Amino acid sequence: MEETYLLNVEGVKKKILHGGQGELPKLQDGSKITFHFQTLKDDFERTVIDDSREAGIPMEIIVGKMFKIEIWETLLSSMRIGEVAEFWCDATHTGMYALVSRGMRRIAEGQDPLEGQKHRCGMGNMFDYHSTGYDDLDELQRTPQPLIFIMELFRVEEPSAYKRDTWAMNKEEKLAAVPVLHSEGNRLVLRKEFGQAAAKYQEAVICLRNLQAKEKPWEEGWLKLESLVTPLVLNYCQCQLELGEYYEVLEHTTELLQKHNDNAKAYFKRAKAHAAVWNEREAREDFLRVAHLDPSMAAAVKKELKQLGERMRKKHVEDRKRYQGLFQARRGP
Repeated sequence: MEETYLLNVEGVKKKILHGGQGELPKLQDGSKITFHFQTLKDDFERTVIDDSREAGIPMEIIVGKMFKIEIWETLLSSMRIGEVAEFWCDATHTGMYALVSRGMRRIAEGQDPLEGQKHRCGMGNMFDYHSTGYDDLDELQRTPQPLIFIMELFRVEEPSAYKRDTWAMNKEEKLAAVPVLHSEGNRLVLRKEFGQAAAKYQEAVICLRNLQAKEKPWEEGWLKLESLVTPLVLNYCQCQLELGEYYEVLEHTTELLQKHNDNAKAYFKRAKAHAAVWNEREAREDFLRVAHLDPSMAAAVKKELKQLGERMRKKHVEDRKRYQGLFQARRGP
């Protein structure tokens, strides 16, 4: 079934591709809408820009949470459960799409959607966003244009019917969620479920980073949040050490030490990661920094250095045997 008509919004057209069931859902602030979407250019090829099905999970938005593409709430409010509809929206409604798409893509890639944003006024952020990191989205930023959205509505849940994700919470709710996530992560570590624990710590960190983005760096509010971030990042790195993700540990501890170069625990975890990937010189330097910054860790450092020396000697012996065997094999013929 296809039926084309205008919504009561200028610059929007709707075509029903598959009819839904029941009455139009009643939306209220806090309602969660779950749907799949596909975004296409309004060109001859109908070039696909984004497709939530490729990410494998449907999209969710919370009504009243000022989602940056405001028109989406309007589009979804015109749909019944199970309905598939195509919407044409002119450029007045799609100007923010490139930035929103960038955030959604970063989330799908497992990255922080706010990473790289600076605490600036709105005009300053416009210049920060001169490149999204994606060529097709940069083109949309330079040339705002009409877009086509194909949406399939799955469900609408009332605010009391679901556990709210941290990104949908206000400042007070996020601050309250952080210690809960921290505690859940600690509980999972005790059960040696390091992957799940790391996810809890990461969610708490992203939650705090989102709040930090609204504070001025190095001022009181920012520093207070940073004091909560640091132990969570260290716990996350410990989980990654247990999981063998050593380069992940190197990345996060180095980033942490760029801001807090006196953190002995960060140096210790980075040293262990260096040692695991055979960076002997870097590992020794970091272990010695730990002993200098925190003499109470001297015994642990001595033990790690002894183990590092034994591992490196064993590796040198194995390498020597390997090379000798290689030279003899070449000499034989």
